[in-house]
Amino acid sequence: MIHGSLLRDAVISAAITINNRKREVDELNVYPVPDGDTGTNMSMTIGNSVAELKRLDSKAPVSEVASTAASAFLRGARGNSGVILSLIFRGFSKGLSGCTEAGCENFADALQFGVDAAYKAVMKPVEGTILTVVKAAAAKAREIAAETNDEVTFWQEICTESEAMLEKTTDMLPQLKKAGVVDAGGKGLCIIFRAMTDVFAGGKIAEPAEPAAQESSGDSFRTAVSEYDDDITFTYCTEFMLEKEENCPDISKLRAYLETIGDCVVVVDDEKIIKVHVHTDNPGNAIQKGLEFGHFINDPRPKIENMRIQHENKVKDAQAAQEGLTPAEPEKEFGFVAVAAGHGLEAMFTDLGADVVVKGGQTMNPSTDDILRAILKTPANTVFVLPNNKNIIMAAEQAVKLTDRKVCVLQTRTIPQGIAAMLAFDDSRTLNENRIDMTKAFEKVSTGLITFAARDSEFEGHQIKEGEILALDNGKLSFTERDINKATYKLVKKLSKGDVSYVTLIHGADVPEENAEELQKFIQSKLSDKIEVMLVNGGQPVYYYIISVE
Repeated sequence: MIHGSLLRDAVISAAITINNRKREVDELNVYPVPDGDTGTNMSMTIGNSVAELKRLDSKAPVSEVASTAASAFLRGARGNSGVILSLIFRGFSKGLSGCTEAGCENFADALQFGVDAAYKAVMKPVEGTILTVVKAAAAKAREIAAETNDEVTFWQEICTESEAMLEKTTDMLPQLKKAGVVDAGGKGLCIIFRAMTDVFAGGKIAEPAEPAAQESSGDSFRTAVSEYDDDITFTYCTEFMLEKEENCPDISKLRAYLETIGDCVVVVDDEKIIKVHVHTDNPGNAIQKGLEFGHFINDPRPKIENMRIQHENKVKDAQAAQEGLTPAEPEKEFGFVAVAAGHGLEAMFTDLGADVVVKGGQTMNPSTDDILRAILKTPANTVFVLPNNKNIIMAAEQAVKLTDRKVCVLQTRTIPQGIAAMLAFDDSRTLNENRIDMTKAFEKVSTGLITFAARDSEFEGHQIKEGEILALDNGKLSFTERDINKATYKLVKKLSKGDVSYVTLIHGADVPEENAEELQKFIQSKLSDKIEVMLVNGGQPVYYYIISVE
């Protein structure tokens, strides 16, 4: 039987493992548009549970561990893949409810509950995705549970079946077959299941990966440092940077020494610079040893911080954040939460009546908890939520289940749709009337997007090179270009066919104001006099232009 602490360690190890391998999963993304990649979203979703699991008593039953993990997964869920992952683990909570320990039958039930919840949450389930992989895992679990009581054998069979089904996803979806890759979400799930199984089989919790030696940026170093756990064994977090001496000794000797006086050791060796991070009770000894390998540079200076004091402050901050979940007292009947990124877009939604604007969008998928907090901060009896991105809708819908107030999530997939929905709102009409009117309004809006290719790809018949300009027509890749202005004009012309009165160009942070104004005038001169071309400084990332056509 698998007891609570073993399940806890398995989930923590899976969180560390998927974080170590998130880029591997991200790179399976066949769509060339920069977005909130699958591996990153899954990693952030499961990673949200680690701190809470570590706070559990070592004797906590599996039911409490599963419930704690599922709750944290749900609140931290980002993107569609993260939400589906959270629903799979919600099945664990349901299937292991009331269990002190769990056997094969319990886990078989848990997986089936997870499959049912995931399929129910997806409006149009597509086979060849993470859903297919977990469905195969659940079916195998039921089969193996009838044959063995050995949990390790049970989970190893599940992993083997999941990985076999993952390989089949390549042939199940045309875009995967053309790119010659497996489904990214399915891959992430297989990594998580395998990491858990390794712990069930007696393996140790995975170690956070160190950054590659060639990574010299401070960001990559800080990322590696931040990925270490929050357990405080030693008091002082010590960081310093050295410029190497000409005859610098083997850096591995410095790392070996630091591991004798502390933990969470990171030593990054560039050609000329050594970056060091260690948790220790003897920071002076660490610094003295470092001087045998090089000399300190002035910027940044060595840093020593008392982690026990930091931890106390974090606990206070967490308590304050928890108190921030207290719902705002309703002051009106209807309120709005909108998701947007960019100073101009955020201001626009506020001007249209949004009570709270959640910062997010493409590449920045907010979590379920982010949306929940925004709902609770809205002083209204009924809250409309506008996700404004197809990868955020599921997270928004999960937030509805965590609040007792009335919430209506509109299926807005783009910023122009969100704007159209808010413009159609009428305070004198009922919730249902407004829902219908706002939905009709945003469904009439055509959206064009001008962005860049984040990777080389072959997609929908297009051979795409990283950095090329991409034109998206209502979410579908229309054509590629080398010039931003040419791409924008071509897409506007394509979208403006038929009965069109307004074209709005929302330019992003990477487009200078004067360039946008010149393009607006050019497009206006080329279109019919009956079409008005308006310009808005959205300040959004990722998209050079968001085009709204009505």
